[in-house]
Amino acid sequence: MLPLSYDSILDRALAEDLSSGDVTTEACILQTAQAVAHAVARGPIVVCGGEVFARVFAKVDGAVRFEAHCEDGARASLGTRVWTVRGPARSILMGERTALNLVQRMCGIATTTRTYVDAVAEGKRTRITDTRKTMPGLRILDRYAVRVGGGKNHRDNLGSAVLIKDNHVVAAGGVREAVSRARAHAPHTSKIECEIDSLDQLEEAITAGADILLLDNMKTDVVKEAVARARGRVFLEASGGITLERVRELSLAGVDAISVGALTHSVVAADLGLDFET
Repeated sequence: MLPLSYDSILDRALAEDLSSGDVTTEACILQTAQAVAHAVARGPIVVCGGEVFARVFAKVDGAVRFEAHCEDGARASLGTRVWTVRGPARSILMGERTALNLVQRMCGIATTTRTYVDAVAEGKRTRITDTRKTMPGLRILDRYAVRVGGGKNHRDNLGSAVLIKDNHVVAAGGVREAVSRARAHAPHTSKIECEIDSLDQLEEAITAGADILLLDNMKTDVVKEAVARARGRVFLEASGGITLERVRELSLAGVDAISVGALTHSVVAADLGLDFET
């Protein structure tokens, strides 16, 4: 990620925490005090967000120095020192919470994503993708974390790809009508993806010109039948209530992608702390 793409996120987060200063730090810590602090994994994680962590402290005080011990994407075990910051103690304390809030979420997403990617059946090329169910305002960080965890990104926003959902189908008057209109009006560079929830809609969507079919909340046996009927004519994506336990069976069923909202919409923050050297 280029800093330009996420700097505004860090600025807002720091302003939220420091707009009135830090009365505790200013009262307790001498202005001349120096410190060394280590970001330590409190449990197994996939490391993510080193540049974000470093940039938070740099924005608080350019005198804070950053050192990475683990690259993004590396697995870190309990007790691993992931990153180190050195510099004015006041500045490190002022940036601590903001930096941790952001990277704990990023590491949590990367760790969860890696778990889903690892669950794909051996030898299958099914990709695990995210959805737009990201934290408002943090999408660029969430999507980066998915990539670090080995997943792929779905469409970035409503303007980046054509995805006809169930309500589009209803409002347009049916699958054929929705896909045909999209094919007629979308840029020639855009693929057309259409959500279907039954096998009856599969051939209708393909005939109308869909390039990708989103198999919504289909049981595995139905997904297998959809794969057989599609015969490689379209890219098939399984979605809707995907659990970790279903990833293997869906990949064995032959889908090209599995999109998982849980990668970002309900992620558990990774247990990562900042420990000052004594």
